[in-house]
This record gives sequence, structure tokens and C-alpha cells, in this order.
Amino acid sequence: MTAPWTPDEMMTVAAARLLWDRCVCFVGIGLPSAAANLARQTQAPDLVLIYESGTLESKPSVLPLSIGDGELASTATSVIPLPEIFSYWLQSGRIDVGFLSAAQIDRFGNLNSTTIGPYARPRTRLPGAGGAPEIATHARQTFVVLKQSARTFVPHLDFCSSAGFLTGSGARARSGAPGKGPQVVITDLGMMKPAADTEELELVAVFEGVTAEQVRQATGWDLRVADRLEQVAPPTADELRILRDLHARTRAAHERPIELPF
Repeated sequence: MTAPWTPDEMMTVAAARLLWDRCVCFVGIGLPSAAANLARQTQAPDLVLIYESGTLESKPSVLPLSIGDGELASTATSVIPLPEIFSYWLQSGRIDVGFLSAAQIDRFGNLNSTTIGPYARPRTRLPGAGGAPEIATHARQTFVVLKQSARTFVPHLDFCSSAGFLTGSGARARSGAPGKGPQVVITDLGMMKPAADTEELELVAVFEGVTAEQVRQATGWDLRVADRLEQVAPPTADELRILRDLHARTRAAHERPIELPF
């Protein structure tokens, strides 16, 4: 029997549930933004969303196409210079959660958003990390959300854009990075957390209908599995309705012709 939700919807709902009211969240575009805005419309109405463009407490009614989307500025409490976002909010420790995504992740939660293939001669040049390296370094903790496959969960990154736990076993702490690093990775199959001893990502929960072996097959390294593997509750009817309404409004807004002032 086919589930009445998609893997992407389950992933977004699971990620959204991790955020709490009054949490200050530095959020990236794409999957992180969808999860954060779902949380704001469900269990965390006073979630404080900060985007890299300088928008504070944005309350978008549709998902932004980029950090420069006018929807973010027009619904924000205030818009401040980008250097202030990083110096006053991020580097001073005021960000509870940095919500990130990437093209690749390795077993220690390091991220690649720069190139696929060698840096000098890449097969694909990606958009780049933007502010993610600073977010990964300074946020009190980071959440990572991305679809899972052996192409994205790789034994070795083609390029390290943002540091997770580096080589593990305390390497991040020894580097002097103030944030705790990636505390959870949410995929379309389940959830991973760093193991206490090595800081290597460990499968701790799966979604309904997913087995640990399926997750291991979609991972490019020998994935550790927790002794007690939990199952994440499926989306509720309200979560699905709100998420689907959000995506429907977004599609309608972005398909609307742009009206020029002349």
C-alpha cells in the first residue's frame, strides 16, 4: 500500500518538528527553508527566521527562490546589513540552529556545496557555500537536511565547503570552532546523529516502511546503526495540509507574470 505522503514530505515534516518556539534559526534556501516555514506555521509560531541577506524575523507566505527574494524583506521585522548578520548575530553566538543542505556529506558531517569532481577541473561547478561555512562554524548547532543516496552520502568529499566534525573523535573541538556542529541529519529515509565516541554519523531513526538495510544501501560508507532504532511518526493530516498549501502558494506566486512599473 502506498503511503499518502511522499518521501520529500516526510523529510520536511521530520525536520520541521525539530525546531521549537522562539528558536533563532539561520536558515538556508530550499529544503531547510521549507522545513523552517512549516515549523513556523505549526508548533513554533514564534520561530525567529534569519536569512543571509539580512532579513530578521521573516514570515514569508511563500517559499523564497533565493536569499534575495523580495518576499523575505517585505515580511521581515527589519533588514540589516549582511556584515551585521554575521558579526552581531552569528559570530557572537546568538544563533540557536543553523539549518543547512548540501550536495555531498561525509561520515563526519562535513559538507560540499562547491564542486563535483576535482576543484581545478570539476565535472560540475555548484553554486558555492555562501555563508554556510560560517554558519557551520558558529551556530550553536546545525541541522542538515538532504536527500539520501550513495552519490550524496560519500566516503570522501570532492571538496569540503563547510566543516562538520572534520576527522571526528574531537577534531572539531580541537580546531577551536565554537559551535557544536551537526547534531542531526534528516534525509528522505530517516535520521542520523553523531555517535558519542567517534562523532561519526549513526542511523538513529527510520521513516515508516524504511529498513536500516535500505538506508545502508543508500550510503557510500559502512553506516553505523544504533542499537535501538526508532521509527519516526508519519505526518499528521494538519502537517500535510499546511505543507502542501505552502508549496501550492509558492508555485502560484512564482508562475505569476512579473508586472513591470513601466
